[in-house]
Amino acid sequence: MSAPAKNDPAVKPANFLRTLIERELQEGVYAQRQWGGSPGDAGHHAAGAADPARVRLRFPPEPNGYLHIGHAKSICLNFGLARDFGGVCHLRFDDTNPEKEEQEYVDAIIEMVQWLGWDWHSDFGGAKATHLYYASNYFDFMYRAAEHLVERGLAYVDEQSAEAMRASRGDFTTPGTDSPWRGRSVAENLARLREMRAGNHADGSMVLRARIDMASPNINLRDPALYRIKRAHHHNTGDTWCIYPMYAFAHPIEDALENITHSICTLEFEDQRPWYDWLLARLIEGGLLQGPAPKQHEFGRLNLSYVITSKRKLKALVDEQIVDGWDDPRMPTLAGMRRRGYTPEAVRKFAEDTGASRTNIWVDYGVLDGALRADLEGKAGRAMAVMDPLPLKLTNWDELFGAGHLEPCSTPAHPQLPELGQRAFSLGPEVWVERDDFAEVPVKGFFRLFPGNKVRLKYGMVVECTGCEKDADGRVSAVLARVIPDTKSGTPGADAVKVKGTITWVGLHDGLAATFNLYNRLFTEAQPEAGGRDFRSVLNPASKRVVTGFVEQSLARAPADQRFQFERHGYFVTDRLDHRAGAPVFNRITGLRDSWAA
Repeated sequence: MSAPAKNDPAVKPANFLRTLIERELQEGVYAQRQWGGSPGDAGHHAAGAADPARVRLRFPPEPNGYLHIGHAKSICLNFGLARDFGGVCHLRFDDTNPEKEEQEYVDAIIEMVQWLGWDWHSDFGGAKATHLYYASNYFDFMYRAAEHLVERGLAYVDEQSAEAMRASRGDFTTPGTDSPWRGRSVAENLARLREMRAGNHADGSMVLRARIDMASPNINLRDPALYRIKRAHHHNTGDTWCIYPMYAFAHPIEDALENITHSICTLEFEDQRPWYDWLLARLIEGGLLQGPAPKQHEFGRLNLSYVITSKRKLKALVDEQIVDGWDDPRMPTLAGMRRRGYTPEAVRKFAEDTGASRTNIWVDYGVLDGALRADLEGKAGRAMAVMDPLPLKLTNWDELFGAGHLEPCSTPAHPQLPELGQRAFSLGPEVWVERDDFAEVPVKGFFRLFPGNKVRLKYGMVVECTGCEKDADGRVSAVLARVIPDTKSGTPGADAVKVKGTITWVGLHDGLAATFNLYNRLFTEAQPEAGGRDFRSVLNPASKRVVTGFVEQSLARAPADQRFQFERHGYFVTDRLDHRAGAPVFNRITGLRDSWAA
């Protein structure tokens, strides 16, 4: 898979990270890097020590859920910067928490990064190499690093309860207090750590902590935990380990082992940077890693209105069956957005246009939909669909054409893309129209079907409404009309007949019965969790509505995952899972304009 094309830098939005890299390139920072070979560890610096002058970034998801729109921002930022500067970007799984991680999530993440158009099977300078990594592949090295810290008196085994440890950390106004186990000898700590590794102690009974400063104003430096005991099956290492490194301990090591130059993360990790730097400095001083160390840089998280992006809360939506799975089209997951019909090009454009800043930002959902509509307008084929069908009977059809006649109609599949060809269908004595296209007593400005009014059946003929039929309950069951010939030529429905209204339709004789999933925003409030409220309290009861109707015959062989603009209704996609030949299922992607803006 080839990477998305490099855009013109002159039109790129402001991005302090791009400015930083450009300055470093001018200063020759990367040319000065002296990556060494592996110091006794097969994984160390295995990511390309031969090319020290390269910008090297990474996208490091935890495989504990599906990727969402916020991840798309990070993916496009990291891979995009690597592309722009001819560097390398790794896909790396930070799989240090086996309790919450599954192979399903690993597979889904790989699939979605590829769907967005990014590739880790080569670098952006043309060299072929597979840059796919797992934190779990470095577990041996991480454990050796833990023993090294213990041997240097920089780590100790703490046997306090979790509650006692939490209380002893203090808070932003109160310094922490030393653990009663903090003064153990190196030999005692090393023996205890090896007992943890051997499985001699119960889960949660002790942890390995760094020995830094319990009075530090940065709580992250108050002896952070490095390893905990957890007997859990790991998707990659199986049952090899019963202790697992903490994310904050593992992540800097992974960056260093992979020769990462810029460790880009969101602002909530800003307070973790001193710990990141402390750990790498100690491991470089001790000879376990070779410098220079990677540098962490933070950017503002992208918050999208009407969306939540906490994986824990998204998982709650799935587990509580509020939605129909991680790929439910109402979900902000990339799998859900793909099934909804979003294009990778639109998502990438959105990510690029929102830039990277040093502050968290809120972006209206309409901006994302605007990028989507702009992309779909130039590529989605057109078609007609009726979603609230009402029969329209042309009472003088047989008189004008003879019984059984069908009038052929055709029009371009896309008005600006002649290469897509023509769509063909036919007009007969009865057609389906939208129920709201008829009114017995019209309101002012209504130019569609009402007794005495003329309208054009799009791509077909001009008809004049003569009345309607009703069922036993008084509900309109059919609209009646007659075809109007051109008064000059006598040709039925010729263009010379002037009308104010044009309506879409589908023939009764060849229309395809179809199911339409009409999706809307999952929440009724722009910030579902504002004020600490439970996001469940603002769920939109109208976020999904299923209706049945008809589509024109030209869609008879439409494959799954194909997008269309249904004239009048908006953009739709054939459902990638439920769509079948003869039983089409369409998901509404978005309207022709932002209906929420009003």
